[in-house]
Amino acid sequence: MVVLHGLGDSIDGYRWLPSALDLPWLNYLLVNAPDDYHGGFSWYDIYEDPDPGVKRSRVALVELLDGKRESGYPTKQTFLFGFSQGCLMTMEIAMRYERRLAGCIGISGYIHQAENALNELTKVSREQEILFTYGTFDPIIPVEKVKGQLHQLSADGNLQIESHEFAKEHTIAGVEELSLIRDFIRVRGPED
Repeated sequence: MVVLHGLGDSIDGYRWLPSALDLPWLNYLLVNAPDDYHGGFSWYDIYEDPDPGVKRSRVALVELLDGKRESGYPTKQTFLFGFSQGCLMTMEIAMRYERRLAGCIGISGYIHQAENALNELTKVSREQEILFTYGTFDPIIPVEKVKGQLHQLSADGNLQIESHEFAKEHTIAGVEELSLIRDFIRVRGPED
């Protein structure tokens, strides 16, 4: 599973995830975003125009996923997990990558230019299984905006998004949300 952190964080912010998910068969690749941001990293510029950074980071993630596949990690056995900015980047890959992943998990994020994304969906994206969670008390990302985007993207069978709402702020909602993520992965993981 490739793990993408949020704004100002780094791989250090997710070192707890493997033991919390408790899936011994799953390998993890924690990835730092490309831009320095106040002691951490950023996937794109949140203050000016995010578009160039989003596109650049998407290209970098495609190269990363392609490289992992070429080195023996099949795409169909690879999960992509992202929180906040990492969630946005996970959705960028879910909607535009030419190969199907085992699953995409987006936590507490939103969609960059949802209207444009609908026009750029790959054939594979319609088959991609996506878990998307968000918080009703998130002070950073308005819940109604996220709900509207998810409805827009899943209308008419465009994307297969399993969305879950949690009474949470901009975070992962402890055991309940981790159990949901674990179950999503376990169902799509290797046979015992």
